[in-house]
Amino acid sequence: MRTVILAGGLGTRLGEETSVRPKPMVEIGGMPILWHIMKIYSSSGFNDFVVCLGYKGYLIKEFFANYFLHTSDVTIDLRGGNGMEVHYARSEPWRITLVETGASTMTGGRLAAIRPYLDPDEPFCFTYGDGVADIDVGALVDFHKAHGHRATITSVSPPGRFGALEFDAGKVVDFKEKPAGDGGQINGGFFVADPSVLDLVDGPDTVWEAGPLERLARGGELMGYRHEGFWQPMDTLRDKLYLDELWKAGNAPWKRW
Repeated sequence: MRTVILAGGLGTRLGEETSVRPKPMVEIGGMPILWHIMKIYSSSGFNDFVVCLGYKGYLIKEFFANYFLHTSDVTIDLRGGNGMEVHYARSEPWRITLVETGASTMTGGRLAAIRPYLDPDEPFCFTYGDGVADIDVGALVDFHKAHGHRATITSVSPPGRFGALEFDAGKVVDFKEKPAGDGGQINGGFFVADPSVLDLVDGPDTVWEAGPLERLARGGELMGYRHEGFWQPMDTLRDKLYLDELWKAGNAPWKRW
């Protein structure tokens, strides 16, 4: 079963981080967040990836083409034709297809562009290249297969960003540091879908979250899988630093491997 990762966006809110690299290549604990996302899926046995490239996509190609050079000790012998010996290789059981889907293509258009790499008779997973969670992908896929509808969206509670004050007659009677959302659920970005959903994409400018997803919901073909655990997007530099701190402290909830 293939997993598609949308990795072509600009990530403008990350400032200098994304002026030189695509957002999925911004590092958490010394490795791109894209790698962390792939490890989440791999920990549940999903190792066949299709990555939708766009902005500076060649850097993602370069990372995986030279994976051992980035992650292992190497000896490079210039005397015999520039040979390279890899030591203590960190290998992954991954098969990765990297697809150029256009610099300015929208999310729906990117998904449609990778359709030739999908099995038409098998559902596929897909997610964004900028968010992590301690989600059980195997349970998500089982849920999708059990309900028999065309698509599944993972719902999550948004993380709190600011301390909340509770007042009584002008006095602060309670303070909660960065509480979670008020119970409302939002799109958590971990999907499972039948390839037929791509019939709803009109072209490169189609936004998956606007047209196709809305039509699936109105047609009763979109089911929700509720994830109650950790979920965190990397939208801003503040988010990046928060995830980095969790990793360095050995307290990264999404690390299921």
